[in-house]
This record gives sequence, C-alpha cells and structure tokens, in this order.
Amino acid sequence: MTNQSSSNDNKTDKDKAIDDWLPITSSRNAKWWYSAFHNVTAMVGAGVLSLPYAMSHLGWGPGIVVLVLSWIITLYTLWQMVEMHEMVPGKRFDRYHELGQHAFGDKLGLWIVVPQQLVVEVGVNIVYMVTGGKSLKKFHDVVCPDCKSIKLTYFIMIFASVHFVLSQLPNFNSISGVSLAAAVMSLSYSTIAWAAPLHKGKQEHVDYSNPASTTAGAVFNFFNALGDVAFAYAGHNVVLEIQATIPSTPENPSKKPMWKGVVVAYIVVAICYFPVALIGYWAFGNAVDDNILITLEKPRWLIAVANMFVVVHVIGSYQIYAMPVFDMIETVLVKKLRFPPGLTLRLIARSVYVGNRLCLSPRLL
Repeated sequence: MTNQSSSNDNKTDKDKAIDDWLPITSSRNAKWWYSAFHNVTAMVGAGVLSLPYAMSHLGWGPGIVVLVLSWIITLYTLWQMVEMHEMVPGKRFDRYHELGQHAFGDKLGLWIVVPQQLVVEVGVNIVYMVTGGKSLKKFHDVVCPDCKSIKLTYFIMIFASVHFVLSQLPNFNSISGVSLAAAVMSLSYSTIAWAAPLHKGKQEHVDYSNPASTTAGAVFNFFNALGDVAFAYAGHNVVLEIQATIPSTPENPSKKPMWKGVVVAYIVVAICYFPVALIGYWAFGNAVDDNILITLEKPRWLIAVANMFVVVHVIGSYQIYAMPVFDMIETVLVKKLRFPPGLTLRLIARSVYVGNRLCLSPRLL
C-alpha cells in the first residue's frame, strides 16, 4: 500500500475524485529529473542577472561569503522541506498550507501560510509578466533599432497571451516540457551573462570601491544587495507541490527521487550564479548595471538572443508559480462553493487569473 493510498483511506469517493482532478494531486508519476528542472526553473530567474550589481555593493569578500552562505543555507532548508513532505507515516503534505495546518492547527495554519504563499506566488507572476514584456521589447529594439517604438504595455499583452493558452495545462507534469525548456534557457542566458564579460575582459579603469558616497548610502546599498541575492535564491515556496507529483511507497518514498533532483538543480544553480556574479563584477566593477545584459550592449545579436532566452524562461517560471495558485482557486471553487469540476471551470478560472495579472502588471511600471 502506498503512502498516498494510506492517507486517502478516510476520504470519500467524491473527495478522491476531486483530488484526482486538482492540479497538485492529479498526477503522481513524475521522475526525479522532473524535480531537477522544475526546481531550476523556479529558482534560476532573471534575478541572476542582478548578482554582479549586488557584488558591487557588497565587495569581493562579503559578496563571496553571502553568495556561498546563501547557496548552503537554501540547500539545507530545501532538504528540510523535502524531508517534511512525508514526516507523518502514511500521509503526504502535498501543499504548504497542509504542512502549516499540521504545525499550527487547521484554521491558524491556513491564516499563517496561505497569505504569505499567495503574496509570493502572485507577486512573482506579476513581476514575470513585466519582465517578459521588457525582454520582448528589448529584443525588438535590439533587432530593429530603426523601427517605430512600441509601448511596453503591448509587449506585456503579447507575453500574457501565451499564458491564456499554457494555463489550461492541467497539472505540473503536463507543463514538464515547458519547464524543461525554461531550465535550458536559464542556463543559456546565464552562460551568456558570464561568457560575454569574460570575452570582453577586465575593463579599463575598473573600480571595485563602494559606489556610495555616504555611510548611510553604503548601508542602504548593502541591504539592497542582500535583497537581490535573496531574490535570486527564491523557489522554496513550490517545493512541496513539486514533490507531490512524485510517486511514493514505503520502500521508495518520494523524498529519495526528489532530493536527487534537488541536488542536480543546485549544481546547475551554482554553475549559473557564481560565474555570473564573480566574472560580471570582475569585468565591470561598480560600473555594472542592475541587469548585466544592459551593461554588455554589444554584440547586439547576442544581447537579442539572451533576451529571448529570458522570455522563454519566465514563461516556464510563470507556470511553475501559477500552478499552486490555480490549485487554491480550484479547491475553493469546487470544495467550498460546490462548482462542478471540469474543463469549463478551469478555462474560466485560470483565464480570469491571467487577465487579472495582465491588468495589474502595467501599474508596476
């Protein structure tokens, strides 16, 4: 008997049918490599491009220490999350709020976990909507510098149109191809972000001193840089949901393949993050922009390709972060409001969500 079937013993047939329809629990046949590229897609975001800028405010010594400690600490906390997924025999905590309810009680656990998780996941979706639009615009401007300027809002709308389609994919396993493409793209544009500065070499009159002119400014920039590094190491808030897609038995619990995938993902994270941060800072010093692709400028074709890689990546990341939100929305609609589960409900609910994110995105500009 599997852990999942044991945890389902007290559920009615109707509850089991709903669980088989909801995005997080509808498919449990993922392999360990699904965990690898889902975690890479969730973690290695556009934030990696700001790491050289963070280094410029931290300096060589503190910057390297912060990068290494962030890698170690987040890997350790991720291991804790993987272990806690099945820490109660015969039960799986498929969603963050289920773990919160186990720790704090049914009502308090929901109030503690759900608002924070929604802030992160909905916020990331809005940010990625804007990031995708900006990267599309940058691609357009680089490829066709003499063309008529197009408002950023229109590029955000183009980016959003993709998600009206992709958001209809039912669960994590169905977006595995999108996630794999996104993971490859993140590795690709990260490689461009460190290989191009390495090719350019150390710039003339490069300066590694703190760019702030006052002590208060230096302190503010230091904490801002810590925030940039923390944002770059985001991704933990979808770990339990990713692990929920992996099959589990008492002999082979899901934590084994999940952890294998996490280790591979963190090796990729190190390959992406450390060269970008260190080589970018080495080449440009405190003159580096908050997005190293802006600092590079040339060759134009390489910058255009890198921005398109970013677009493909944030398409996959958007879906990874949106899937738990879709699960929450559909759970409320089906279990609380008693809407019948089906294609029509999913089409309307997810389209409204994407449309709402689209409406909010231009307000961040």
